[in-house]
Amino acid sequence: MKILMVLTSHDQLGNTGEKTGFWLEEFAAPYFVLKDAGHEIALASPKGGQPPLDPKSDSPEFQTEATKRFKSDPEAQAHLAATEKLEAVDPAEFDAVFYPGGHGPLWDLAESAKSRSIIEQTIRSGKPVALVCHAPAVLKDVMSEDGSPLVRGRNVTGFTNSEEAAVGLTTVVPFLLEDKLKELSGNFSLAGNFEPYIVRDGLLITGQNPASSEPAAEALLKALAERRESVGEIA
Repeated sequence: MKILMVLTSHDQLGNTGEKTGFWLEEFAAPYFVLKDAGHEIALASPKGGQPPLDPKSDSPEFQTEATKRFKSDPEAQAHLAATEKLEAVDPAEFDAVFYPGGHGPLWDLAESAKSRSIIEQTIRSGKPVALVCHAPAVLKDVMSEDGSPLVRGRNVTGFTNSEEAAVGLTTVVPFLLEDKLKELSGNFSLAGNFEPYIVRDGLLITGQNPASSEPAAEALLKALAERRESVGEIA
C-alpha cells in the first residue's frame, strides 16, 4: 500500500527568533515502522524539498533508535530532502496519510486549504489518517460531509496544554492545541506529560506527543490491515 507523509515547511518559532520545524522522532519512527511493514512512502510539504528540522529534536537527549537509524540511512535522508510540493499531491493515489508534528504545522499546515482537502478526501474515501503531537492542529478547519468540524464528537488527543507549558511556549504558539480541539467539540483525552498515548476513532488516529509517534504508526498499520481485509471481502 502507498502512504503519504505530510511535513511542515515552517521554520520560525513565532517571534522568538528561534527555529522550529518538524520533530525528528515523529518523522523517523513512523517512517521506519511503515517502511519495514512493506509499504511505499511518499513525502510532501507545502514548499517541497527539504523540510526544516526543529533543532531541539536533534539534540542528544531526544535521540531514539529510530532517529539514530535515520542518521545512518543515506537513502532515507535523500528521500526526506526531496519532498514533493503539497499542491501537486493527489490524495486518491494513497491508502493512508500520516502527519508528523513539531511546532511548525501550527503555522502552515493548520492554515493550508490543500492539507484540509487531502484529509477530507482521504477520510471520505474510507481511508485512515494519523496525526501526532502538534499535527492534530491541521484538523482545526477540516469538515465532515455534513459541514460540521471533523473532530466534533470524535475521540482525539494531541500535545496538551501542560506539555506546552512544560516547554515554555504557551504564549508563543498561535493557539493551544488542546483548547482548539475542545473548542471544536472534540472528546479530548490525555495521559501524563510526554507519556505515549494514542486515540483511535474509526479512521482518525491521533497521538499526544513524540513518544506516541511509533504507536500511532502501528495503529495506522492495523487500520490499513482492516481496510485490506474489508476490501478483500467486498471483492
